[in-house]
Amino acid sequence: MSWYFRAIGFRKIFEFLLLVAFVVFFVGPLLNLAVLAFSSKWNYPDLLPRQWSLQWWHFVLQEEDIAKSIGLSFLIAALVTVLSIVICIPAAYAFARIRFPLSRFFLFSFLLTHAFPKMGLYVSIAVLFYKLGLMNTLLGVVLVHMINVLMFMTWIPTAAFRNVHTAQEESARDVGATPFRVFRSITLPMAMPGILVASIFTFLNSLDEAQGTFLVGIPDFKTMPIVMYSIIADFPSSAGAVFSIILTAPTIILLLAAQRFVSADIMASGFQVK
Repeated sequence: MSWYFRAIGFRKIFEFLLLVAFVVFFVGPLLNLAVLAFSSKWNYPDLLPRQWSLQWWHFVLQEEDIAKSIGLSFLIAALVTVLSIVICIPAAYAFARIRFPLSRFFLFSFLLTHAFPKMGLYVSIAVLFYKLGLMNTLLGVVLVHMINVLMFMTWIPTAAFRNVHTAQEESARDVGATPFRVFRSITLPMAMPGILVASIFTFLNSLDEAQGTFLVGIPDFKTMPIVMYSIIADFPSSAGAVFSIILTAPTIILLLAAQRFVSADIMASGFQVK
């Protein structure tokens, strides 16, 4: 047996063990959710449900509050992503191309929203929003979500713009291209993978945001994570599994669609302060 392991090699064995661990700890819970969502009667120690049904899918999709929360979550995530792009991409370009005093300090300051416990930060924001009349408003919820994603939408695009060599831009300027055309035709397309990665993380982070939405948006703005708590507490686990799949599916779909852009180099360079 020892010669067999030596023939395979330690590296192959280690990679196989990692694959098994990934399947057990990641794919396993997802498969359990999928089976539970389509089960009608599943009791321990049965390996599979005795009865299959779509009743909890009908229940989740027909409940007015649940359907509204799904639409509201995607609306808020889309607004947060678009507004973050409009605000943060020019800032990221400035950090990458313009040398100004305290630039590293200002870039590092975007990390502060992730450096402290979120609940304390959200309570402080809620006090400020109460004075400004932003509590229980769509604008207030969107602003809370944007504060939580500033780091993604600033750091990663900044690194993407820095990876575009200035010689390429200067060559275009030498042949008569205007600064706007250089940015549109050369800089932006080359930085687009990093911007797409940041946008995906922003969208997914907004979908999963719960604490800030709860403090600022309750009672009128209940997103999917907020409704998820009540479903888990008040309904059978099958209903929670259905809602978990609805909440998890966008994450998996977007990451699979953008896997060609999400690389270790982009992520590593995106979280460096230069």
